Order: sequence, then C-alpha cells, then structure tokens
Amino acid sequence: MLEVRAMSPLTAAACALCALLAGAYLTALIERMLSVRGRGHRVSRRDFGLPLYQAALRMRQEVVHTERPDSLLALLAPASYGAAATAALSVVPLGASLAIADVHTGIVLFGAAEAFAIVAVFMHGWSFNSQLSLIGAYRFVALGLSYELLSMFVLIAAALPARSLQVSLIVDSQARVWNVLRQPLGLPLWIVVMLGVSFWGPLDLADSRDLAGGTSLESSGRERLLWQLLRRAMLAVFAGMGAAMFLGGWHGPLLPGWLWMLLKTLALLSLALWLGQRVGRMHAERVVRAIWLVLLPLSFVGLVIAGLGALP
Repeated sequence: MLEVRAMSPLTAAACALCALLAGAYLTALIERMLSVRGRGHRVSRRDFGLPLYQAALRMRQEVVHTERPDSLLALLAPASYGAAATAALSVVPLGASLAIADVHTGIVLFGAAEAFAIVAVFMHGWSFNSQLSLIGAYRFVALGLSYELLSMFVLIAAALPARSLQVSLIVDSQARVWNVLRQPLGLPLWIVVMLGVSFWGPLDLADSRDLAGGTSLESSGRERLLWQLLRRAMLAVFAGMGAAMFLGGWHGPLLPGWLWMLLKTLALLSLALWLGQRVGRMHAERVVRAIWLVLLPLSFVGLVIAGLGALP
C-alpha cells in the first residue's frame, strides 16, 4: 500500500501558501503568454515580470468603498475563498509520497471545499451593497449546484478503479493506465467544472462584462488584487486535481514524480486558459440547460461504465 508522508502543521501552512501564490503567478503568466502569442508577437523576458508589476500597481491604487457596505462580509469573502482553495489543495498530492493532508476521504473534502467556495463568492457579491454585484452573486449560486453535481459524478467515477476516496491511492491506481484513457469523458467534463467554479473564460458569469464586472464591480486596489489572485489560485488547484485524477499524477518515465505532477498541471492549466481565450462567454440559461440535459447524463453514463469496469 502507498505510504504518503504527512507534513507538520507549520510546514503544511507554508507549503500551501507558496503553492497558491505560485499557482496564481503561473496562471497569470500563462494567460499573458497565450495572449501575446495570439496577437502574433514573441514572448520576451519582460512578460515574465509583468504579472508582478501589475500586482504592484494594483497594490498602490486607492481602495474605494460603496455606500454602507457589509465590512464583515467583505473580509470574510476572500478569507473563505482562500480557505476553500487551501482545503482543496491540501488533498492534491504534490508528488510521490508527498501531500499536505492525504486523508482517506480526500474527494469528500475537495467537494466540501467546492461548496464553500460557492458561499464565499456569494458573500463577495453581497458585501458591496451594489445591485450588479448582487446579481452576479445570485447568478453564481444558481449555477453552483450544476457544477457541484457534475464534479461529484466525475470524481466518483475516477475513484472507482482505485476503490478508494483517497487521492494518492487514486493516483497510484493509474500506474499502468491513466484515467483519461479508461474514462475519456472524465477530463473534458472536469475542465467544465474547473472553468465554472473559478468562473473563468466562457463560464465567467459571476464577474462577466454584461454585469460590468459582477461581484468584482465595486472592488478596487488591494481588495481587487487579492480576489483576482485567489481566483487564479483556485483555477491552478483544480488543474492540479485534474492532473492527479485523470493524468496519472506523479507517474511518468525518467523525470522525478513532483516534476511530472507540475508538468501535467501546467498542461491542463494552459488548456483551460487557452479555451478561456478562444471560446466566447455563454449565457447562464444555456449553461444550466447544457449541464442538466447533456453533461450530467454523460457524467452518469461515465460513472456506470467506470462502475462496471471496477467489478471483480
């Protein structure tokens, strides 16, 4: 049986913070590189420092508040979203025999973090006492159940070959065949969940332009920087979970396990960001209709096929 080395609380906290910051930076960097290449320009050394420069500019901007905002929720919302990202990250193996908190019910904890993230986004939109921010928050909650159900079916199907809810054991069960080959529907459906929970690209319906920025409309300065950083970190965490659940995690020839995990995460993250730039934003009604009428039935079919394949 696979032995995963647990971390001390202090080491785990430092590792989680560094991983979230690195994920946010890499997401911004890849997004910048895709944008530059999409315009036919070459990537230069300046592009690597641009995310940090933009963050420094945002830090210097004045924070403007709306009339009678809910100050408590304004603090709790990013803290809750960051806690959800940290909880989700804690069950993602960073390499062979290395995880922040490799609990036996890792998938359950990851699903709970998803649900908590939905609450955090709603608090963020509510806290500004602004009409369009509140509409963005309600819109995201309306879509949240669809993402949650889709995520549940996809993760359970990926866990069936391992007969365990522990993420490290699920990765270990892919030593010979990755889940992306055994369950070809799983990874595309997971990308939908990635974009939906982090409200990115075609599924950016909480902070969309038709709402003039949605839940982030009234945020500015350091508050806006923190929220955008957390969104990028959450997208990177979902990419890491997808690499572990469908792409074999740390398994691969020649290179060390942690490097394989990093490369697979970056590949999945790049794919999600590329889709975000190439696919237009969808209407909320069409998203709900597509998930309930098409994607959820497909995920259930994938779950049945995975269950039959796991039978002795």
